[in-house]
Amino acid sequence: MNSQMNIIFKSLADKTRRQILEMLKKSDLTAGEIAKRFEMTKPSISHHLNILFQANLVKKRRYGQYINYSLNTMMLQDVLLWVKDFFRDNNTNEVV
Repeated sequence: MNSQMNIIFKSLADKTRRQILEMLKKSDLTAGEIAKRFEMTKPSISHHLNILFQANLVKKRRYGQYINYSLNTMMLQDVLLWVKDFFRDNNTNEVV
């Protein structure tokens, strides 16, 4: 899980990728729908989506010629648990 966490945190370090995750929190979107909300090329958006996919933060499903992107909430829960455990006191097992 450690190398996966490195990939996740590298993905989250980019503002555009965090904005994409915020959009996907509201609803599933295609790459084109996401690209319309940014002033950058579609290949750049595809690059960001690919990084999020490799980090397992988003899932994708093909519908004909379109790919629908959605949040992978399970991976985000794993990240949250890791952060919570990071703040756990090993002596008392309580979150500090």
